[in-house]
Amino acid sequence: MFCVSSTEFGAIMNITKGGLVLFSANSNPSCMELSRRIAERLGVEMGKVQVYQEANRETRVQIQESVRGKDVFIIQTVSKDVNTTIMELLIMVYACKTSCAKSIIGVIPYFPYSKQCKMRKRGSIVSKLLASMMCKAGLTHLITMDLHQKEIQGFFNIPVDNLRASPFLLQYIQEEIPDYRNAVIVAKSPASAKRAQSFAERLRLGIAVIHGEAQDAESDMVDGRHSPPTAKYVAAIHPSLEIPMLIPKEKPPITVVGDVGGRIAIIVDDIIDDVDTFLAAAETLKERGAYKIFVMATHGLLSSDAPRLIEESAIDEVVVTNTIPHEIQKLQCPKIKTVDISMILSEAIRRIHNGESMSYLFRNIGVDD
Repeated sequence: MFCVSSTEFGAIMNITKGGLVLFSANSNPSCMELSRRIAERLGVEMGKVQVYQEANRETRVQIQESVRGKDVFIIQTVSKDVNTTIMELLIMVYACKTSCAKSIIGVIPYFPYSKQCKMRKRGSIVSKLLASMMCKAGLTHLITMDLHQKEIQGFFNIPVDNLRASPFLLQYIQEEIPDYRNAVIVAKSPASAKRAQSFAERLRLGIAVIHGEAQDAESDMVDGRHSPPTAKYVAAIHPSLEIPMLIPKEKPPITVVGDVGGRIAIIVDDIIDDVDTFLAAAETLKERGAYKIFVMATHGLLSSDAPRLIEESAIDEVVVTNTIPHEIQKLQCPKIKTVDISMILSEAIRRIHNGESMSYLFRNIGVDD
């Protein structure tokens, strides 16, 4: 398991060569906390930049120091206004490019629009569009964390380092859940089974999978190319040809594969946004005898009424990282806990700037992690 000892990192964290500039692309003050933590760990000052919205809602960026010939790292955390967040990043990247920066590295812990990475009916693959826009603006490298689908890395024509938050979440389980040895790792749908298996194998625990009506709607009709042909094409099909049709899917009754009776259930996933599926999973686990329920994920979007629903639910604790600011949600729901991942982002920045290998940050990480 990847070790996140603060002593091991701290001994080398402040050793950076000159020519590094660290910017925060957020105009929203609540989104700048992660940037400040990273700067503190690196022992550098935040770069001077103004990012603001004009009266007509246009985004304006003014860089207030020289970036010529320097490695520029732009940290962008996603606020509730995701489209403004994207424009702030693109404009700042382009401003650094036109100011002759040596390299422009985006530090985007949560990659927006990552759920829109597959074709659905007559929609579009928006994450591919966003990747193309970032590269066109002038981004030369991307640091991100736990992409919703690892294949998103292939949308870029620049290097992408997809870091993992699982070492920090595993450490939280071992240190903050005293009787975690009596726990079982739960996948709330078959799509989450690989992540759950990874956690279970590292903690030497059992695994359970919820299957049935509570599974993610995202897994249904993913491709979308099932529309019937129009009438003029139907008539053109040769009478002797009978194209076999897929049998429509029918969700089975909800079942839990694995024993959770008298155990602590730890549900793991990459994103918590709409919490309905997590609430349904928690109710099912309670009915099957689980006496404590934890939910752990990397990105806590916690949209809409999520804090209130979590507070009123059977879930005992929700643990997310600070890839996305959620201080307001924590005030609304004391069950939400935060794990700080600024340490690994700081080390990634230091290694890239100093030209060191990144393999240290990916030790013991397999294809399915």
